[in-house]
Amino acid sequence: MKRARILVLGTGGTIAGAAVSATSAAYQPGGLSLDAMLGNLAGLDLAADLIPQEVAQIGSQDIGWPQWQALHAACAGALVDPSVTGVIITHGTDTAEETAFLLDLTLPAGKPIVLVGAMRPADAVGADGMRNFANAVRVVSDPAACGRGVLLVMGDAVLAARDARKAATSSIDAFKSFPRGAIARVTPARLDWFGPPHRVGWAARYPWPAALPRVAILTAGAGMDEQPVAALLGIGCKGMVLAGMGQGNAPACVIAALAEAAASGVPVVRATRVDEGIVDRNVEVDDDALGLVAARALGPAKARVLLMVLIANGITDAGAIQAAFDAG
Repeated sequence: MKRARILVLGTGGTIAGAAVSATSAAYQPGGLSLDAMLGNLAGLDLAADLIPQEVAQIGSQDIGWPQWQALHAACAGALVDPSVTGVIITHGTDTAEETAFLLDLTLPAGKPIVLVGAMRPADAVGADGMRNFANAVRVVSDPAACGRGVLLVMGDAVLAARDARKAATSSIDAFKSFPRGAIARVTPARLDWFGPPHRVGWAARYPWPAALPRVAILTAGAGMDEQPVAALLGIGCKGMVLAGMGQGNAPACVIAALAEAAASGVPVVRATRVDEGIVDRNVEVDDDALGLVAARALGPAKARVLLMVLIANGITDAGAIQAAFDAG
């Protein structure tokens, strides 16, 4: 098999973290440069040529528009460069699901683009970053990885960007995949896909926007009132995502305020603060009457990403937004 040539985009995060000591819980995310991190991997004898490109050295809680622009441009360039096999993005785990989903929505499903991170810094006892990176190299090097969209590789699992989410604060197996489970299992020595590529030849679902609008997540809680809705409108939010109770619910006064916001032209999506599950239309909340959108399988973080992309592309009608959330 031809030796893979992989563009590696570094953003920092725990995989490039520097610990206070090998047994300390404290560390500095992004403390290692990409070159230093790849130097630590030299002894693994990975069967690929790695092309490093530093984008940032930050914790992923600070990732935002400038880094997303740089990542999208670099990935788009790699997709049309015949000398590049695919892309690995080293990324902090806190917002990996958001970056992966944003790129998945706005890039064609061609060559593999894989986000990889770690739950333990590079110099900690039992660090997982080297294994995760080696797994990512195996995935990107496999021709069968093409046509699957953006992927996340963590904990010996390959997850689709739309389904992946961080579900634990510090466990090695911190990532889950809902509603579909892992699409492959991977080790540095073996890769087993559970099905064929399903997006071969797909174009990007949405154009890359010139900017992203302000969209906020409002978390529902017992006894809350409607004032947070007014506050979010007051700071210029162009859309809102409710991280609701159960099936995306909230106190009646909050639902009423969100319906008023929707009627004024600010799209509102109902997601759930519950770890896992589908938010359906018209169960306890009359979405048809109130002009609200049900997030279906997307949690609040990814619902916000999709809503930002939709609004940026001029899609603000509740019916059209619902159709986008319904699309698997």
